[in-house]
Amino acid sequence: RGGPRVAGAVVSGAGMAAAAARGCPPAGSGDRALAELLLEFSRAQYRAKDGGGAAVERIERRCLELFGRDYRYSVIPNVHGEVCAHYPRHIVFLERDAGASRDSFESTVQVGKLQDLINRSKMARCRGRFVCPVILYKGKHICRSATLAGWGELYGRTGYNYIFSGGSDDAWADAEDISEEDSALRNADSQLFDKVRGHDIKLLRYLSVRYICDLMVENKKVKFGLNVTSSEKVDKAQRYADFTLLSIPYPGCEFFKDYKDRDYTAEGLIFNWKQDYVDAPLSIPVSLTQSLNIDWSEYQSWDLIQQTQNYLKLLISIINSDDDSGLLVHCISGWDRTPLFISLLRLSLWADGLIHTSLEPSEILYLTVAYDWFLFGHMLVDRLSKGEEIFFFCFNFLKHITSEEFSALKSQRRKSLPPGFTLEEICMLKQKDRGSTTSLSSDFSLGMESSPGATGSFTYEAVELMPAGAQAQAACDRESRLEEVRSAFLASYSRTIGLKAVPPSPSGAIGGLLEQFVRGVGLRGSSTL
Repeated sequence: RGGPRVAGAVVSGAGMAAAAARGCPPAGSGDRALAELLLEFSRAQYRAKDGGGAAVERIERRCLELFGRDYRYSVIPNVHGEVCAHYPRHIVFLERDAGASRDSFESTVQVGKLQDLINRSKMARCRGRFVCPVILYKGKHICRSATLAGWGELYGRTGYNYIFSGGSDDAWADAEDISEEDSALRNADSQLFDKVRGHDIKLLRYLSVRYICDLMVENKKVKFGLNVTSSEKVDKAQRYADFTLLSIPYPGCEFFKDYKDRDYTAEGLIFNWKQDYVDAPLSIPVSLTQSLNIDWSEYQSWDLIQQTQNYLKLLISIINSDDDSGLLVHCISGWDRTPLFISLLRLSLWADGLIHTSLEPSEILYLTVAYDWFLFGHMLVDRLSKGEEIFFFCFNFLKHITSEEFSALKSQRRKSLPPGFTLEEICMLKQKDRGSTTSLSSDFSLGMESSPGATGSFTYEAVELMPAGAQAQAACDRESRLEEVRSAFLASYSRTIGLKAVPPSPSGAIGGLLEQFVRGVGLRGSSTL
């Protein structure tokens, strides 16, 4: 029988739907619901043990209702934060598409065993943020987590929490590295690492995860001379040797202050790879890069747009491979860079019509803001106070992944197009025919910017599996859907968070505030070019 499950027991689908509906906004109120979500998000960090009141309960129920539209799922209870303090109170485990037969892309995971493995493995990772499946695609689990806990955390959780009370993901002071081998305690207590990381590996294997993508720019995070976090790529005992490890270093949240200070412009914004703490080089197995036509040796010269685009292409290529293996994405704490790429993956696959197929643009936007960011503990209040606007960057960046080259529908590419035309050009002609669908208001419209590597001709598969008209329509649909998501986000963000996050102009006038925000995000007044 169908229906959501809680802690392994089947719960009435109708009962759960009714409970969810009580907290859902009425039809047509998507804008109001998103505004309420953003206001709550900007008020305080979500913590499972705190509950959060009626507003948070509405957000939680709304997420369950949106997941339930397309999936049969189980719920792993975390009501008081007993599993993880910064994970949702109701952790959703997607089992299969709601309308699919039992033998088509159904997870083989039993939720009871999964819950047991989670409880055993959670100490293996920073802040107890264990490997958690969040997207189901073709039966594969796309997971998120924090990085591995190091000596400093395993031996002093209380001291660790004190050290990290500021909540920053990456902006920690540099300290001289003390390797695990140099520590006498490391040798004396190696069995603890074997046990804890052994449980982590069992969880990864149970979820059929093969690929681990590490976004850290360092091998280990050091604080006050202690290795407070580690990573799979430098595990001295090679416990993770059976996994395919990818080191794809990506700037931490503090780098996004530069993005905001440049009027929300990512073009030409390049990370400084020569900083002392940056010691993790890009490392990707050649077998995973051959089909992408990207010169990975140039990664340190990419600006923020090119880097994000190329990493997303890599992740999409991995999950679109023929094997049944899942994917884990993590950074340090798993609440800045990790949700960035999880959100982009979710939205990109949705725009292709491959996941969450019944959700409208406003609904998938709500789900990824609420679940991927808010309920998984992104510290928006802290980030806004420091100008580290990685959350805003995520959704504003959607304008750079609308083209067909970011689509997961690789097998449906056709052999050729009408002579002299690309899919983007066909889409542009169609849009001119039907008029713009991305208007935000009578005063502003969505400005689309070109970006390096995001346009141009494509190479296509030798066999035509999709009619030309359908292929062009799919590409156009992808573009319009992502534009609509971005449009809805910008409109709601500007009414709730946006203006509060921008410093006053020298004159202090609200016009100066609005002008900086509008100029940065691509909203243009009717009198401007």
